[in-house]
Amino acid sequence: MAIDSKLVKELREMTGAGILDCKNALESSNGDMNGAIEYLKKRNQAAVVKKMSREAKDGKIASYIHGDGRIGVLVEINSETDFVARSEGFQDFVKEVMLQITSMNPKYLKPEDIPEADMAAQKDIFMGQMEDVKKPEEVKAKIIEGKMAKWFTEVCLLEQPYIRDDSKKVKDLLTEVVGRCGENIRVRRFMRFELGEGL
Repeated sequence: MAIDSKLVKELREMTGAGILDCKNALESSNGDMNGAIEYLKKRNQAAVVKKMSREAKDGKIASYIHGDGRIGVLVEINSETDFVARSEGFQDFVKEVMLQITSMNPKYLKPEDIPEADMAAQKDIFMGQMEDVKKPEEVKAKIIEGKMAKWFTEVCLLEQPYIRDDSKKVKDLLTEVVGRCGENIRVRRFMRFELGEGL
């Protein structure tokens, strides 16, 4: 099937994928835009998995001050090369991550970073909420598991719904940027300060 170049251009603008990748995606989905996007997502995931094993030592430390100096964010995001760290796509991603942190106040980067004590304390809270629930223990365990997963989306940056499009998580945004930049990119660490916090 011959693919219209306008469709290729439109898909490229929507996804940031290469022209040949967009053409192949449209051909494999018989010109269906949604099918082509799914095709690219699957391909992107495979490429990202390969790239994630590569070392990312370059990148940028950036800061953002919000609300007339009431909130400050400091973040380190790594890339494999300085070339990518200076690219517009990378810079835009850094800004989006800082806005996400400012707005949603995550405590951790990902679930694996949550200290055992914090994880156990949260699980105890959920178990306490289930004490009076008249359900079998295995059902209660599943409910607690679901509550923990929801809690991760509140406290872990990469698990949070993206503030500009809650149909995807921050980690999905990261995957898209890795796919566009062609390098391993990772959010290494962050710190958020709020005026008067902890007083």
